[in-house]
Amino acid sequence: MGILHIFDMDGTLLAGTTASLEIARHTGTTPRLLEMEARFAAGELDTRGFSAALPGLWADLTPQVVAAAYAAAPWLGGIAEVCADIRARGEHSLVITMAPDFFARHLLELGFDEVAASTFPPLPFTAPLDPGGVLTPADKVRITDRTRARLGLGRDQCLAYGDSMSDAPLFRHLPHTVAVNADHHLADLAALDYRGDDLTEAYRLARTLLPTATPTACGQRPSSRWTASP
Repeated sequence: MGILHIFDMDGTLLAGTTASLEIARHTGTTPRLLEMEARFAAGELDTRGFSAALPGLWADLTPQVVAAAYAAAPWLGGIAEVCADIRARGEHSLVITMAPDFFARHLLELGFDEVAASTFPPLPFTAPLDPGGVLTPADKVRITDRTRARLGLGRDQCLAYGDSMSDAPLFRHLPHTVAVNADHHLADLAALDYRGDDLTEAYRLARTLLPTATPTACGQRPSSRWTASP
């Protein structure tokens, strides 16, 4: 049975933080980023407006700094093992995040099959951001449906993992969902609720939603590929 596993990144695979916060810590821009997040929470900035402000905040950002921020970030345990088990079963893994692609694409190193993220100009920023490349919560549904159609899968053959209301459209769209360290708003929408720091446990829980649940196992993972978001 083919299965598509869809993972959020910020707050889900990344424990209690976001890609932007981790980059801010490494660039000394945390206070300014928190100001932007406060404006976003107040509705003064939308998703695209927030993303459009990032190049001005990180004008000198380099791939090396991003790689260091990624490596130091607090990831859930067992991510590579989960990806390997998905591959060993002939299933498919997809990360969909509104975070910048220059951070999220590093997840391919852990064995995810595809990563869809907001598209930014190459670093350091030498071109303007195209707002059309910035993902919104609704895009999580669009990208999931595009991917499962390509794979020939129905909605009941998808498992989604998320933590916040940005995942709500997808959780309302799919029957098999797992809230990962989520607040009650998303947990109330999810089929199952996981609390902890090990993705293998959330993954085992998710598999109980499938008609023929089988134990997890570890396996070798082949190379991954990057998928542009839009």
